[in-house]
Amino acid sequence: MWGSSGTPADSFYEVRPECSTDVPKSRFKIKAGKTLSSRKWQAAFSPEGYLDIGKTLSRIHRGGIHPSIRGEVWEFLLGCYHPNSTFEEREQLRQRRRIDYARWKEDCRQMFPVVGSGRFITAPVITDDGQPIQDPIVLMQINPDKGQALSSQENGKANGNTTNRASALEPVKDKKIIQWLRTLHQIGLDVIRTDRTLVFFEKQENLSKLWDILAVYAWIDTDVGYCQGMSDLCSPMIILLDDEADAFWCFERLMRRLRGNFRCTDNSVGVEAQLSNLAEITQVIDPKLHQHLETLGGGDYLFAFRMLMVLFRREFSFCDSLYLWEMMWALEYDPDLYSVYEDSDTDNERAEGSGSSKGKAKSKRHCGKYERENMKVKGSEAPLPISVFLVASVLKDRSSKLLTEARGLDDVVKILNDITGNLDAKKACSGAMKLHKKYLRKAKKT
Repeated sequence: MWGSSGTPADSFYEVRPECSTDVPKSRFKIKAGKTLSSRKWQAAFSPEGYLDIGKTLSRIHRGGIHPSIRGEVWEFLLGCYHPNSTFEEREQLRQRRRIDYARWKEDCRQMFPVVGSGRFITAPVITDDGQPIQDPIVLMQINPDKGQALSSQENGKANGNTTNRASALEPVKDKKIIQWLRTLHQIGLDVIRTDRTLVFFEKQENLSKLWDILAVYAWIDTDVGYCQGMSDLCSPMIILLDDEADAFWCFERLMRRLRGNFRCTDNSVGVEAQLSNLAEITQVIDPKLHQHLETLGGGDYLFAFRMLMVLFRREFSFCDSLYLWEMMWALEYDPDLYSVYEDSDTDNERAEGSGSSKGKAKSKRHCGKYERENMKVKGSEAPLPISVFLVASVLKDRSSKLLTEARGLDDVVKILNDITGNLDAKKACSGAMKLHKKYLRKAKKT
């Protein structure tokens, strides 16, 4: 398995044969001595379960994570667990979280019985004013066995009453429930389009698991709900973690980082703040390119919208995008992340006995390389995520081509689309780190 030049990791994420020519080849390879292996991962824990996170982060940055342990390592990188917790404390926390998820999922099932049924919907089930949509397609998706019978009964019943309550919705008055029900079909439409080149998603049970997690998240996060792109962020979680509740919590922690991008108002989209940061960085790092983009009408940097929203999922193969994510998270890692997330929860019981390090001094050794650079900068403003510098690095690398060949925004989009499958994740992270240092130096002088 361990070859001198590295072993391709594509076999862990099997592609459907008919799609093999349509997906970019993965560059990530499992390399002995560089990739975090299962043996090295287990050796990083003390007998009680305390994790030497510093040693783990450097290994991830050098060569990524072996696919067989990727899910459990991600739980630490995303702040699900604190490295200074024991095996017993983490198991207690895991069980409490599973209970929380089961309770939320049951709440959703009570409102809409398709949740947890192994099925999902792709057609609207309710109108804006809370009236059920009595459509044959809807009824078939809610209950395949009785949908046709209910549809024929509906033709003769003006009031829509049936004897099977679980198969048809009743009018809803609660605005929160109406809003949630209105998103369920959109989640379904996105689910069937998510990572469809993978054999994993040929199975109905995996599609419905993805739909269930997103439906539950949309219910508990009333501020953001569900937005297009979330399915791309959640998909890897259910592939890497067998337990649905564990996958949910990993996704929930990732959304803690990214939910600001998805928060929308009547006048703006949350990601616009990061696009503005990207424009500022480019103006400092490559003023000629920034001026050229402004001249073309791209000063708002909306052409980079997708890269930031779904963290380069479209620009890399599935395998390479996971490699990119874990390197980003290892570079950004802050051991206080767990405490910040737990302390912000309204359910204080969830933080009890869970190994929180609140009040303890933060060791630089336990921080990622990017976080250590940010710690050198004094200021009250939150540091920018490394993803913004990743996009800036891509633009910098394509600067010459953009300056000479882009005569309109369509050309900019085309040039950036051409990077799909042609990016090296490790080089992209290294480029982002260099730009970050350069930006901090130049920004300090101005």
